[in-house]
Amino acid sequence: MESKDKSLIIVLGPTSVGKSSTAAKLAKKIGGEIINCDSMQVYKGFDIGTDKIPQEKRGKIPHHLLDVVSPSTQFTAADFVRLTLQAIKKIAKKEKFPFIVGGTGLYLKALLDGLFPEGKRDPSIRKKLEKEAGEKGLESLREKLMKVDPAYCEKIGKHDKLRIIRALEVFCSTQIPLSEHFLKTESFVKDFNSIKIGLKLERQELYRRIEKRVDKMFEKGIVIEVQNLLQEGVSEKSPPFRALGYKYVLKFLKKEISMEDAIILTKRDTRHYAKRQMTWFRKIEGIKWFSPYEFPSILEYVQKSLI
Repeated sequence: MESKDKSLIIVLGPTSVGKSSTAAKLAKKIGGEIINCDSMQVYKGFDIGTDKIPQEKRGKIPHHLLDVVSPSTQFTAADFVRLTLQAIKKIAKKEKFPFIVGGTGLYLKALLDGLFPEGKRDPSIRKKLEKEAGEKGLESLREKLMKVDPAYCEKIGKHDKLRIIRALEVFCSTQIPLSEHFLKTESFVKDFNSIKIGLKLERQELYRRIEKRVDKMFEKGIVIEVQNLLQEGVSEKSPPFRALGYKYVLKFLKKEISMEDAIILTKRDTRHYAKRQMTWFRKIEGIKWFSPYEFPSILEYVQKSLI
């Protein structure tokens, strides 16, 4: 393998911290291409609300996994892994370094730790569990999960209906606890030298950036973007409409809230999201943290870490 086949640079951090611009500068310096790791930027037509990096700011650096699926498609962590591995191969053939850039912790975790090989989903079991949750309450299902898979049950939230039902569905159909399935997973990039760069800022500075970004989104015309998408026949139930920003624009267009409230609520939810992202990143080992203002130090660290 060429040396450039063996190193993978990951740039992660909370929303608005400056991942895209830092990664583009790094890729330009050392010869790399960028693979998007943002679960909403994969959707075509959703540009302003996802803060998709515009063509002119990409610095002639090829970007992969942007605008790859239609809004009606449910894009999953497994899809991300599959397309990312294809992109890594293409980039390696050009003797460039692959950069994974974004803040979707679930996708990063899937790539780095592996996905458990899901057996067939069983709609009849799921239906039964859904019915029980409705009739007896979620606590009843949680107690069942605690008996068959205490390790996983303790990891997830008491009110996480989706994961509680999925874990019981897996146990009922395979007779193996979900926590055991996860033990059998392995990293999709285990043969790579993964260099993990984390970007972070003081909370007040990050929140200031978040507020500025949200204001910019509305100035750039997120409302018009949503109107156009709806006119083109994109359903408001489409997965990307659940993204930060779009949710409240839809409410504004339905006259449920004012424009001012849409902006305030988007800012609030984005701050909460940034906190959740940091929780995800704490589960990932081996991250070297920097301020986005420390570009020379980041470049030096990456160059020293390359093989």
